[in-house]
Parts: sequence; C-alpha cells; structure tokens
Amino acid sequence: MSDDEAEVDAARFRPHAAQPMAEMFDDVSGRYDLLNTLLSMGQDRAWRRAMWREVPARARAVLDLCTGSGVSLPGLRRPGRLVIGVDVSLRMLERAAESQEPAGWAPRLVCADAFQLPLESASLDAVTIAFGARNLRPLADALAELARVLAPGGALVVLEAAAPARGPFAPFHRFYLERIVPAAGRLSDDPSAYGYLARSILDFGSGPEFESALVAAGFSIERRRSFLFGATRLWVGRRAGEPGQIAAVSPSGMQAATRGGAGQSSAAFSFDAEWRAWTVVQAALSAGLLAALLYAGWVVAKSGASLPLPGWSRGAAWTLIVVGSVAFGLRTLALVMRLLSGPPRS
Repeated sequence: MSDDEAEVDAARFRPHAAQPMAEMFDDVSGRYDLLNTLLSMGQDRAWRRAMWREVPARARAVLDLCTGSGVSLPGLRRPGRLVIGVDVSLRMLERAAESQEPAGWAPRLVCADAFQLPLESASLDAVTIAFGARNLRPLADALAELARVLAPGGALVVLEAAAPARGPFAPFHRFYLERIVPAAGRLSDDPSAYGYLARSILDFGSGPEFESALVAAGFSIERRRSFLFGATRLWVGRRAGEPGQIAAVSPSGMQAATRGGAGQSSAAFSFDAEWRAWTVVQAALSAGLLAALLYAGWVVAKSGASLPLPGWSRGAAWTLIVVGSVAFGLRTLALVMRLLSGPPRS
C-alpha cells in the first residue's frame, strides 16, 4: 500500500468521516450490488427480507439509514407509510432513484450525514440499517442521533457483517475476510474499498461490542439472529422512553409510538381505516378492469364477424381478453381475501 493509499484508508476510519465515505461509495457504486451478491453467496436478499419482517407493520415513518443504492427500500414500502432513504453518497442515491418505482408510496431519498440527520426529534417509528452500521464512527454518536429521531418505543433493526467469533468456523471466516474479500475488490472501480470492507468488519467486532453500544445508547435488545455461522447478524432493538415517560407501545409488539397527543387505539384505528380504504380502492379498480375485459369479450363474441378486424388481430384480441380476465380475476379475488383477513399485524 502506497503512502497515498494509506492516507486515504486512515481517513475512512476517522470519526465522522462523511466525506471519505461519500467518495468511496461514489467510486464503487457501479458494481456495488453485484459484488454484494457475490460476496454473500447470493444470501443478501434473504437477509434483507429477514430485516423487513422485523419492522412493525404499523410503523408510519421509517428511515433506512445508509440506504446506498436503495436495495432495502422496496420491502419497507406500505400504503400509508413514509419511507426515507438516507445516505452520504450522492451517486449511490442516484442509483437508488433509478431503481425505485415512483408510483404509490414512493420512498423519499435524502443525501445527509448520519450524525446530523435533517429530521425532527421523535419523528420516526422505525430505523433500519443494512451493512452500514460499521461505517459509523464513533458508534456511540451515531446511536445517540438515532435515539434522538426515534420515538419512544421505536424499533431499530440492524443487519451487519460481523467479525469472526470463537469456534471452528473462525479461521475460515477470517481467511475469507482477509484474502477473498480484498481479491474480489479487484472487480470494483476502487479495489481499496474492499480492503477497507474487510478491515471495517474486523473493527466492528463479532457482536457483543455492538450490543454493549446499543444498551449504552438507551436501546433494549428485543431479538438477535445469526446467519451463515455468524458471518452476518441481525439485531432488533427498541428505544426506551425518557425517565418518567410512558412509552405508547406494547413492548412485546414493538409497535410505533403515537405522537400529537393521540392514543395508541386511535393510531391503530387510523392505520386500519387507511389500509382498508387503500385495499378497497385497489379491489374496485381491479374489478372494474375485469368487468371491462369481460364486456369486451362479450362484444367480440356477439359481433366478432362484423368487426373490421383481420384474422391475426382477432386472435390477439381474444388472447388479451382471456389473459387479462384471468389476471385481474385472480388479483380481485386476492384483494377481497386480503380484506376479509384483516390488516397486517406486526
């Protein structure tokens, strides 16, 4: 490693290193997701799904911190939920914007420093971080900022690569981090970033260090999970209330705290009402399209011979009518069954 490379690497490990982090992720944005999939042996999507399932269904405002290219955002989207993706890398956010479906409850993307979030205190119901917590130094400052923006009882769900823990798998895990990960970085536009990746995982620790930081920052640890022999870990924490403050959530359910003086029952009613209204609208639109297709089929069947359509057009019309009717029929049925089963629960 040259002196310049050593200086860049040292800058990435400094406290509040927003600019070095932004530059590094700008440089690796092109193949970042591809290399993540390769290095995780295709398991990163499954791990993110596990993270999504830990976010309370009734969370109305959710922050995905260190969102990167936005891979974690689709699973957080819900009708009536505000999803915010924050990252320090503008180029990563540009990729996230390109990949997001703009219709419906589209996520809001913000370029910001994790240590100075442009959010009001107690304004969030949940925060997720996927493979970004180890880049936040000092961790105590980052967790203090998250505790500030989370409402009492709010959920913090962290998915992170961990250093080798004691056990028979540890030597293989360490070899993978020290040899395989930097070698894979040669496929990136900035190979040094993957040397940093390996060192940052080792610096993060195997798990107990992070749990101690969570507790010190005022979070209780609700659940923890381990994937791939502990190479990746998932933590679910809950922000405690201030002294003398009663959390507006059920600890076992980890449901979002309400704000503005409303009680938990009114928030639950609001969520249920909005969910039902949104599902009814979708079901009505789907049923309307199904009715239109069935009517078109009746018209073609009754007046097909007199319609000025060549043979191939007639066949294509029937194909569209049949396929569309089946698709929207199934969707309408699914939406009706969803209404009958009730709103999702956390």
